[in-house]
Amino acid sequence: MDEQQKHPETPRPHDSAQRPAGAAGTPGGPGGSGNGTPPTPKRHRGRVIAAIVAVVVIAGIVLVRSHPWGSASGATAAGASGAGGASGARAGRGGRGGNAANVPQPVHVATATQGEMPVVLTALGTVTPLANVTVRTQLSGILQTVAFQEGQMVKKGDVLAQIDPRPYQISLENAEGTLAKDQALLQTARLDLKRYQTLLSQDSIARQQVDTQASLVKQYEGTVKSDQANIDTFKLDLVYARITAPVSGRVGLRQVDPGNYVTPGDTNGIVVITQLQPISILFTTSEDNLPAITKQMRTGTKMSVTAYDRSNTTSLEAGYLETVDNQIDTTTGTVKLRAMFQNPNNLLFPNQFVNTRLLVNAIKDAVIVPTSAVLNGSMGQFVYVVKPDNTVTVRQVKVGPVDGERTSIQSGLQVGERVVIDGSDRLREGAKITIPAASGAAGASAASAASAASAASAASAASAASAASAASAASGTAHASGAAAASGARRHKHASQASAE
Repeated sequence: MDEQQKHPETPRPHDSAQRPAGAAGTPGGPGGSGNGTPPTPKRHRGRVIAAIVAVVVIAGIVLVRSHPWGSASGATAAGASGAGGASGARAGRGGRGGNAANVPQPVHVATATQGEMPVVLTALGTVTPLANVTVRTQLSGILQTVAFQEGQMVKKGDVLAQIDPRPYQISLENAEGTLAKDQALLQTARLDLKRYQTLLSQDSIARQQVDTQASLVKQYEGTVKSDQANIDTFKLDLVYARITAPVSGRVGLRQVDPGNYVTPGDTNGIVVITQLQPISILFTTSEDNLPAITKQMRTGTKMSVTAYDRSNTTSLEAGYLETVDNQIDTTTGTVKLRAMFQNPNNLLFPNQFVNTRLLVNAIKDAVIVPTSAVLNGSMGQFVYVVKPDNTVTVRQVKVGPVDGERTSIQSGLQVGERVVIDGSDRLREGAKITIPAASGAAGASAASAASAASAASAASAASAASAASAASAASGTAHASGAAAASGARRHKHASQASAE
């Protein structure tokens, strides 16, 4: 076509001479234009351009229909030939949405039961030992031996360490020698006093000399007592040189090693002993709960206290309430309580964070439901009650004491009625429900339908791709390409309808 545009369109002389006079397209002939220009090339170019435009349009339509995001628009384009067809498609989609709103919702239900509901006060507590002793030496000296292992359980009176006793032993012996000397002097003074008293009775000596001798005897008696006290002091030092456990408990890490010079002024001491059996837990509760607690204590009731771990799931130990503090903390409005635990397995550790549950009282014949069944709304606390026809109704309730996963209902619910405990976020007044087994079957059907739809979409995409390829390859044959594209569009339409179903 480009070569034809480069050459002038004037008729050749020899062609016109050879062409018959009556031939079509010759000047003056029946099919000629009368101006000497042949029309055949122009008509050929127009047909080629029209075929290319038609192929591009058909390929664009097929490409749009082959994409998932174009399914809705493809359906609209398919129905664009008639306004009634598009309106019918939209009406069909609206009808399916209305039916989905009435589909029964799968939920889990539970039956309200009657039983004993404990009145439990929960609080955060800290494990506090009854005795936490830092063992220090009462003498200054060299630490000879350490008789305990770190972390060992010891009893009261067990030997923990030994300080070098030799200096104190020598001092004891020195004091005993001084005592013996002073006792001899006292004995001599007493004999002299006796002689002086005999001479005084014979009026042989002055009374002053007798009185002086009597005072000397008393002086020696005081010296002997002082010497005896020194001996007792050194004996006590020898006892202090042997360091023993003041309480029963668990020893901690050693603070000083053998061979060091220790003094009573050492800050860390030798070791720390913590009593573990029994052990206590300190926790707080609101001052509003104090009347109920003191009422039980006045009757002599030992209220049970259970200690749980940090996650509040595992029970560690069970004990009883020992005492209540004598004043309320005005800054927090709480009062401290101490609970005692025997702790035979050492599950409670000093300074451990625990959750405590204090059993104050128990309600007989209470209506009990799972805690998850009670919901909160603008009208207060309510539950979804299941009717015999598998529909639900909203009922307002008054909640009583709560014990973990169980909640007591004071009013608004009867024993034997069923309540929704899971799936209530999709419910409303009068909504239909199904049991979990039915919801599981529906879920399996939905999964299989989704798999079929994805397979159909893949098949339609492959058909559209093959149609577009055939259309681009057959650019010279417009009618054949259009037929192939139309066939691909029809296959895609059928696959889309199968996927939607």
